[in-house]
Order: sequence, then C-alpha cells, then structure tokens
Amino acid sequence: EQTISLDSSKPVTLLVHGCNGSAGRFRSLAQLYAFHGQQAVCFTYDDRASLVHSATQLTAAVGALTERMRNRDITIIGHSMGGLVARKALEGDRRTEWERDGLNVNLVTVSAPVSGIAAANACGNRLLHWASLGLVPLSCRAVTGDNWYEITAFSDFIRRPGPLIASVQRYVKVVTDERETCRRRDAAGTCVQSDYIFSLEEQYQPVIDSYPRLTHVEVAAGHVAIVGEKGVAPHELISILQQQGLLAATGAERE
Repeated sequence: EQTISLDSSKPVTLLVHGCNGSAGRFRSLAQLYAFHGQQAVCFTYDDRASLVHSATQLTAAVGALTERMRNRDITIIGHSMGGLVARKALEGDRRTEWERDGLNVNLVTVSAPVSGIAAANACGNRLLHWASLGLVPLSCRAVTGDNWYEITAFSDFIRRPGPLIASVQRYVKVVTDERETCRRRDAAGTCVQSDYIFSLEEQYQPVIDSYPRLTHVEVAAGHVAIVGEKGVAPHELISILQQQGLLAATGAERE
C-alpha cells in the first residue's frame, strides 16, 4: 500500500524480520544501508502463518521487485524466523523465471534456528499428541499459529531442506553464540532481560551446512542485539556484512 522509490540500476537488499518483529523494527537496518549509499527495502509477513506460505509470499515479492530492477544483484537478509522464511523462498527448482532473468542472489541468515526450535519440540512429539487427546497440538497452534509443527525438529521443513536455486551465488550463515548475553540491565547493572533465544545446536543443520557456497560466521552476540534495536547499534553485523562485501565500508569521518 506504500510506494517505494528505488534506483533500478543499483543492487537492492531485502530485509526479512523475525518472530514478534516487524518491518518497522528493521527500518533502522534499511537506514543503515542508506547511510552507506545503498538501498534496502523491508518485507513483512504474518509470523503466525505457515512458514511455507510466508516463503511463497516472499518469492512473489522478490519476483515483483526484480521485474522492475535492471540491476540483477539482490541480497536477502533474514533474521531468526525470517531466516527460515528467506531460505525456504530460495529452495527448489520452481522459480525458473529467476533463472531466465539472470538474477544473482546473496542469501544471509542471522540467528536462524535451522535445526528446529528446541522449546517447541513437545509440539512435534506424536506420542504426546495421542496421550493428551489432541490438547498438545491445540495448545501449540494457540501459541505459535499455523507454523506450530514446521518449527519443530521433527518436521520435514527442518529435516529435509531442499537445495537452493542456482541463482543463489553464495549463502552467508551468521550463527550467534547467545550465552551470557543480556538485552536489558537495571540501574545497578544487573541483567533483567536475557538476550539468549537459540542455542548453537539449534542454528546448525548438517544438510544446510554442507551447501558448497556456504560461508559460516559464528559470533558472540545476543539474539536481538545482532540486528540492533533502539539505542543499540548492530556493530557485529555491520562488521560481518562489510567483511563479506555486502555493505560498503564506513568512511572514517562517518564512523
């Protein structure tokens, strides 16, 4: 419903937010790109919808975007659940129009639970489904929505990821070691809100990690802090994106 203005001759970065997030919360990252003379747009989706459905929407959005871009280079950055959606959108061989268009895609996932969300594993336990007379699935759906089973380690979504399309030139997978991180402290310096969401084990998956064009970057950072929030600049992510050539260097006078 809003008009975005893009220079079709330049690359574009598409930002995909995580669960309990919004495109608005990622506006700061889009502004960060603008600060470095690059353009970025935010993709929004219903984080209670099926991940496959959201990925299909993202696929359509990328197609609509690239139809208007003369430059064929696009970077897609997905954080947390947004990383699952972004990767699924680039799986399979059904987007032949992208191949014909000669699209060059860089995929970046940040803090994505590609091995499933451990806290949701009870939702994938079929014995509990039977023992609870169906109450467990109902409870799980009430909490997370239509993606309640997809996010578990038992789902085909997690266990059987498909190969990425040929348009994906490389995949940068940022894994965050969130142990002992803190999102908010009180006046005395005591942590009152942890920034630990996913373990390292939840962010590694053998099939995905064997992708030949994959670059792994593991960094000690909180789940929210890695992408920044009000009053917190995402220094670690900026450094990673610049090292990978996906974000322009910051001039010394603008540091």
